[in-house]
Amino acid sequence: MLLFFILGLLVHFVFFGSIFDIYFTSPLVHGMTPQLTPLPPPAKRLVLFVADGLRADTLYELDENGNTRAPFIRNIIMHEGSWGISHTRVPTESRPGHVALIAGFYEDVSAVAKGWKENPVGFDSLINESRYTWSWGSPDILTMFAKGASGDHVYAYSYDADNEDFGAQDVTKLDTWVFDNMKEFFHAARNNQSLFSKLNEEKIVFFLHLLGIDTNGHAHRPTSREYKDNIKVVDEGMKEIVSMLEDFYGNDGKTAFIFTSDHGMTDWGFHGAGHPSETLTPFVTWGAGIKYPQRVSAQKFDDADIAPLMASLIGVPFPLNSVGILPVDYLNNTDLFKAESMFTNAVQILEQFKVKMTQKKEAILPFFFTPFKFQVIQDFVISLLTFPPSQLAGYLFIFTLGIEVLVLSFFYRYMLTAGLIAFACWPFITQLWIRAKSISLSWIFFSLLLAVFPLMPVVGRKPDIFLVIGAGSLVLLLSLCVLTSLIKRKDRFINEELLLHLFQMLSIALSMYVVYSTHHSLLKKQGLPFLNQIISWIILASSFVLPLLSPTSLFERLFSILLSWMSAYLLLSTGYEALFPLVLSCLMFVWIQMEQETLQQSGVSYRQKVTSLQFTCNLDITQFRHLYLDDIRRAFFLVFFLVTAFFGTGNIASVNSFDLASVYCFLTVFSPYMMGALMMWKILIPFVLVMCAFEAVQLTTQLSSKSHVFILQHFFFLVKDYGSWLEIGTSISHYVIVMSMTIVLMLLNGLAHLLTTKKLELYGKSKSHLI
Repeated sequence: MLLFFILGLLVHFVFFGSIFDIYFTSPLVHGMTPQLTPLPPPAKRLVLFVADGLRADTLYELDENGNTRAPFIRNIIMHEGSWGISHTRVPTESRPGHVALIAGFYEDVSAVAKGWKENPVGFDSLINESRYTWSWGSPDILTMFAKGASGDHVYAYSYDADNEDFGAQDVTKLDTWVFDNMKEFFHAARNNQSLFSKLNEEKIVFFLHLLGIDTNGHAHRPTSREYKDNIKVVDEGMKEIVSMLEDFYGNDGKTAFIFTSDHGMTDWGFHGAGHPSETLTPFVTWGAGIKYPQRVSAQKFDDADIAPLMASLIGVPFPLNSVGILPVDYLNNTDLFKAESMFTNAVQILEQFKVKMTQKKEAILPFFFTPFKFQVIQDFVISLLTFPPSQLAGYLFIFTLGIEVLVLSFFYRYMLTAGLIAFACWPFITQLWIRAKSISLSWIFFSLLLAVFPLMPVVGRKPDIFLVIGAGSLVLLLSLCVLTSLIKRKDRFINEELLLHLFQMLSIALSMYVVYSTHHSLLKKQGLPFLNQIISWIILASSFVLPLLSPTSLFERLFSILLSWMSAYLLLSTGYEALFPLVLSCLMFVWIQMEQETLQQSGVSYRQKVTSLQFTCNLDITQFRHLYLDDIRRAFFLVFFLVTAFFGTGNIASVNSFDLASVYCFLTVFSPYMMGALMMWKILIPFVLVMCAFEAVQLTTQLSSKSHVFILQHFFFLVKDYGSWLEIGTSISHYVIVMSMTIVLMLLNGLAHLLTTKKLELYGKSKSHLI
């Protein structure tokens, strides 16, 4: 058993690290054959303007006077080119945005290993495929493409990184620097024959990265005058650059122009997530190979994949790692050219799939590499269709509602109350209310009673020792009832069992005394009495051992665990939370009875009385059965009760949810590790009570715990490798929490198994005596 437990832990640790291999390994592959459209391209050169951080609505809308902020771009839209919306993907950041524009693929998730600062895997891009590229702008962007280019055909001119100052008086200089340096460059080219020859080659790219708008947006917000005035600066600068290029090339009509942005920006000057203000960016294109404006009755906003469009315009191979689809509606060319370009685009994407599949085949054992069969979805649908439509709809509704309640309970504790109230209705939607009314009434009562706790305050509550004393008194009263019942039911009662039961009751009484006397001693500023401290530690230590001395019959062992651990929990309580494990345990006892009653409905032939069941170390695995629909409900009940145990009286996410007064029976001198360990143990006690009860549920229903472990593993598939960096990071955090919880649950399951099945014999074989 220990071997299987250790193997189970190892498997979960492998799962723990597997997400980084499965979800966060770079999807990029290498070794594809470049794909080039065989027909001559319409343009010799391409000019790419990227206004970093420019929102589509801010560019296209008119100002408060009804005038355009960008008259040059507006004139292009109306008379010379095509325009639309380029819809960026999250994360809406500059590096992945420019990679998507120029290389044609979205964020490489393996960048998580680099803190999202750079692409860790080399990639192909339009700049690399070009014959020559000259670029001007921010060093952060330009060096990224220059570093990844093969050969020495990429030239980058950038200002100093210190110029990117949000506090600068005028950051439009970041854009005017680009325009001025490009104009100086072309002026110098007229006197440099080598450079002049390069500039007159085909398949060349000019890339202008304009950072001023983004910087003004961060510093002053996109609704500010500075942000909007910067658009005018960019518009005027573009007008001058276009005029200069047309003059330099003698108006040969072989220049294609594209103006766009890498991402937008929220009203509060932020970008990175998926709000429309961040993802909707302007796209304007004109020149060689671009369709002229056309009047339409209704504007149609088509997303534009820019990387394949640029490659098609100047006749270079599509970037090898591009997944973009050529927007043929923007092209002013023959149908043959469009068809050839679309075909080349499709072959280029297919090449990536072929290389990826080959790599997977080489890296995976043959019997593990099997194509996905649609044999899977179809069978699942068929199995669902076996249910009557109304019943299927009901199951789906309840399942969805249950999951939502679980998720919301992490943020709003009162959702646990809603779930427990729904649990109270369970007997009414089954035959349990008719067949087992007394048990059903107990289930309803304790479900509703437990539902009160999540409504109680978490922080700011005052200690109420009388509630702790009251909880201890109820446990003592319950113990007397149980003891009387056991004596009446058993023909023989072993002296050691009676002594153990009485000793556990004494522990409860001592815990009540220690809590009361310590509280009053601290009120009188007399400190923690040494005798109380000794008793507290003895009770805590004995709570691990005493349950192992009790009989292994299901009911007696579970009640012994409750008494031992309740004595420790009382010492760690300051108010109403002392009642929580008692009510939770009562509900757990009823749950065991309820689950056994459901066996008749499930058609399970084997059924014993709960009082006759025994916990045993050597389980007969031949009695374990296949999963039924009720088992999914049991798994959900387990998760819900664990979440209730987690958040029922406090919030693990906040240290403020726990009062240091909880540990004053053990120590009052500040010791963060010891105090933290004690408070963590207080949290785990309800967990262990639930897991011990579930151990009994598995025994009564002949269900292997492994079945539920696999049901819980679906959280693995909720990890995101897309979205904003925050969303990706949050999904990783959630997975880590869930996997940590699963590993902790396995440890707790092992502890519960130990507590319920192990039996210590202090004096050898016990002798029986009549009572």
